[in-house]
Amino acid sequence: MIEPSPVSGVSFRQIQANGLNFRIAVAGDSGPLMLLAHGWPESWYSWRHQLQFFSQQGYRVVAPDMRGYGSTDAPDAIEAYDIRTLAADMLGILDALGEERAIMVGHDWGSIVAWNTVLMYPDRFSALIAMSVPYTGRPEQSPLISWREAFADNFYYILYHNEPEGVAEAEYDSDPYGLISRLYLSPDSPRSAPEVSDPRRSAGGWIPRLGMPAGLPDWLDQPDLDYVVGEFVRSGFRGGVNYYRNFHRNWEVTADLQDARITVPTLFIAGEQDVVIAGADQSRLQGAMSRVVDDLREVILLPNIGHWVQQEA
Repeated sequence: MIEPSPVSGVSFRQIQANGLNFRIAVAGDSGPLMLLAHGWPESWYSWRHQLQFFSQQGYRVVAPDMRGYGSTDAPDAIEAYDIRTLAADMLGILDALGEERAIMVGHDWGSIVAWNTVLMYPDRFSALIAMSVPYTGRPEQSPLISWREAFADNFYYILYHNEPEGVAEAEYDSDPYGLISRLYLSPDSPRSAPEVSDPRRSAGGWIPRLGMPAGLPDWLDQPDLDYVVGEFVRSGFRGGVNYYRNFHRNWEVTADLQDARITVPTLFIAGEQDVVIAGADQSRLQGAMSRVVDDLREVILLPNIGHWVQQEA
């Protein structure tokens, strides 16, 4: 039995795509399809506002729980989360819905999936909207090697996620509320000093490095937070962390995309205070992406907004 959606105007469906069972949130019965891909640590629920808004504008809007999240299947194998598999998931969802083309929308890891899906299958997408994570082309060196060189013995969450034996997900599974409540904040949200300030990885995991929030940001109420936490209590964190464990593999399996370009009309949106863009301004982002994006219509940076752009703004 499919549970009811907690969001008015949004319903759930279970579909088969790329060999997995996916739960998708659906709003709107007809119109051009918008496919919304969430990031980490999130679920379909990150798109609750967009599902309602764009369906009222005449779009058919679909937000899946991505592979490894929520009520979608979560294979255990690391390689089940490489970028070619994730792109094939997006195509599988289109096929299951009987749709030839869609507007591809992504945030955070969903943006990485969106950029690469449109690179691999440009004929299936009429436009691309990417949030938070820009695309500047395939790097000459595996990003995992670059991060290891840059951080060495110091803590960096992506390297932490790449440690063997499931260290990261064990920490997160033991305290999902602690992790989510410390991440789902605005840039100016007050918080206590972190329990761990030693930059060395050996000093501890991630949750105690984040600091306890004094309260919830104004864009997130307690039922919202409880719903998100409940999704990770259900699914665990291994699936989402496995995305990070494929950074090197993704680089290896996309050698054929070294000179590929994004050819569909593209919009990039981020919060001005999103740590992912590291203070880059509009001109810098426009220049970096335009080298590999043929039709970059606009770069929008939203003032006083951080990483969770589609929830904060």
